[in-house]
This record gives sequence, structure tokens and C-alpha cells, in this order.
Amino acid sequence: MTSSLSVGGPALAGLVGLVALWHTVVVAFDLPSMILPSPAEVGVELGRQGPTLLADAGVTAVTAMLGLAGGCLIGGVLAFAMTSSRGVTRAVLPYVIALRIAPLIAIAPLVFLWFGRGIPSRALLVATLTVFPMTVATRDGLRSTPTQYLALMRSVAASPAAVFLRVRVPAAAPSVFAGLELAATLSVIGAVVAEFVTLRAGLGYRVFVTAQRLRTAESFAALAVLAALGIVFYLAPTALARVIGVERERPNGS
Repeated sequence: MTSSLSVGGPALAGLVGLVALWHTVVVAFDLPSMILPSPAEVGVELGRQGPTLLADAGVTAVTAMLGLAGGCLIGGVLAFAMTSSRGVTRAVLPYVIALRIAPLIAIAPLVFLWFGRGIPSRALLVATLTVFPMTVATRDGLRSTPTQYLALMRSVAASPAAVFLRVRVPAAAPSVFAGLELAATLSVIGAVVAEFVTLRAGLGYRVFVTAQRLRTAESFAALAVLAALGIVFYLAPTALARVIGVERERPNGS
């Protein structure tokens, strides 16, 4: 409880300060709602468009989760293969890096041309964005297994499968969850970019359409829901790590 308050207190204070500054700017410069709506106007839109925004958030969340799951699966397999063989690392790593460097907006037209514009295609785009952090984090984690643990397993003639499951995987878990935090955040970004391109459904679609039609207060309301969704995705790996008992590395003095 104390830890939650120590983190949530400053964040809440910062939010209150930001909203107060926002309101002050709108009033001081007498800005029209079309340019910058007041916090109150955005709150009204949140209440009025609540069901619609929640439905859009559901679409974005499903896309992000499917893409994240795909990125985790592919990244885990690649990391295991790269850990097992330096030759595989030299063959695969350049392409994993290329996926990270290539702009998502440049890949999207090809993906939609080949696979259509539905949620599976958008999830595939998200997966291309999340493969890199999951591959690198998982590989680094698997390579960081303490040598004394490996020596102990060899002394009892443990099978390679037992070494992997009982030693390498637990040792890699903190690194994997660190990569998962980044990948989870990127998955929301990827889903929104995909929705910008397809203009079918989701929070990205809602932000784009309302901005184009100068319904700025509704755009801000959609952005607020999108920010909340991003925070949930970022915090979910931390919560999962605590549930299953994974000890995360903490900076000195924290």
C-alpha cells in the first residue's frame, strides 16, 4: 500500500497540475473549443461518448494483445535458437534489427495488400514491432544464467531440457519481463498506427476521424482513453511478475 501511494501520489499531483495549467491556458487566451477544448468539455465528451470509446478501446486492446502474443512467441523462439547457436544469431539478428528499424507506416501497405485490413493483419503489424524487444531481452536473459548454476546441473547429469526449464528460464525471467514492459507499450502504439492506416475501428481511427472533422474535444477524450489503455498495458507485465514471484532488478537506492 505504501509503495502504491509513493508512486501514485506524485503521478496524481502531476495530473492535477497539468489539468489546472491546461484550464488556465484555455481561459487566459480565450481559446475556442475547436483549437483547444477545456478539461470540462473533454470530461463532458468522455461521459457522452463513453460506450463508444470503450468499444473502440476494446478493438485496440484486442489488436495489441494479439500482436503482443505473436511478438512474444516469435521472439522467444528466436531467442532460444540464437542462444543455442552463434550461427543462428549471425543469420537471424540482422533481420530482427531490420524489422525494428523499418517504419511501421512503410510496412503497413504491403501487409494490408497481402492479408487484408482486418484485426489479424493489424495484429501482424503489431507483432513486427514487438519481436525485437522480446528477442533481445529474452536472449540476454538466457545468456545471463549464473555459471555456478549450470555447473551444478552438470554435476548431477541433468538433461538439457531440465537445465533450460529449471535454470535458464527462471534466470532469464527478470530480463524477459523488462522486455515485455517495452513490448506491451509498443503494442498499443502499433495498434494505433495500424488503425490510422486502415481507418476501420479502434481508438486510432476515432482520434483521426474526430480530428479531421474538428471535433477536438472528442479527439481529446479518445486520447485520454488511449493514454489509460497504454498505462494498463505498461503496468500489466509488472503485476504479472509480482503474481508469479519474479524478482525484478531495482536501481541502487530505490
